Amino acid sequence: MGSLLLGLDIGGTKTAVVLGRSPTDVLGREEFATAGPEATLQRAAAAAGRLLARFPGDGPAAAGIACGGPLDAHGGAILNPPNLPGWRDVPIVELVSRELGVPARLENDANAGALAEHRHGAGRGTRDFAFVTFGTGLGAGLIIGGRLHRGASGMAGEIGHVRLSPDGPVAYGKRGSAEAFASGAGLALAARRCMNAAACAGSVLAGAGPEGLTARAVGQAALAGDRVARELVEDCGRGLGRALAVIIDLINPECIAVGGLALRLGDLVLEPARREILAEALPQAAAACRVVPAALGEAIADAQALVVAEMALGK
Repeated sequence: MGSLLLGLDIGGTKTAVVLGRSPTDVLGREEFATAGPEATLQRAAAAAGRLLARFPGDGPAAAGIACGGPLDAHGGAILNPPNLPGWRDVPIVELVSRELGVPARLENDANAGALAEHRHGAGRGTRDFAFVTFGTGLGAGLIIGGRLHRGASGMAGEIGHVRLSPDGPVAYGKRGSAEAFASGAGLALAARRCMNAAACAGSVLAGAGPEGLTARAVGQAALAGDRVARELVEDCGRGLGRALAVIIDLINPECIAVGGLALRLGDLVLEPARREILAEALPQAAAACRVVPAALGEAIADAQALVVAEMALGK
């Protein structure tokens, strides 16, 4: 058995294969668009082979898989995540372990991100901490009393499923859910609705077709100062703040680190979230909690997959 860690981060938009000596010592990575399970795993195996070929004297000690839920971390299966159509009951730990000949482990990406940030990032030194994925979807990993909290069936932290409004767009199978307001998918949907309204005339986004109205496009326009894009991002931030207020009232964390869009948009999306927290959460709980971008930055996806590989070794 070698000494290297192999990580597989499966997202709703892209999948990354990463090789490292530790969660913060990455040796190489490859990234590609996420497809169905068979095609994605074939590409992942090929990418892992290319990365490992660069270190002929060594090999993987373990593999870690981070993926959005719902999933069965104990049984090693991806169940049916809303942002991964076609990924139903995929026994991914068995498949990856068989392919690589090493122990493998699966963890919800929000839980894995919480562990990575708690050990190496914004959560160091805290006992009560949350990490929030804020990408294609919305989820939370919870550290309570210094330990990862999974819940009775491994479903703790699914903040994206919480209904914020009886009306509104649909995400996570529920109208008005937090994910519908505060996620990359929700931001793109809001942009498409907006572009059909006269109030959005004059935006640089107005000429884009539905396929061009992505969260990335809206974010870039907002950073460039486009008024409409900034309003869309602010609305998304308010939705994020309402979701974070629920977490703050429930577990009273010292810090919440936010990944994804918060890393690229910074205070454009986090300041509206902080204002909403002050309006929604209990004052004492809100005052005790810092809301910051993930300290590991864009490296969080790599770190979280490699933390899960360490977990496969009992660390």
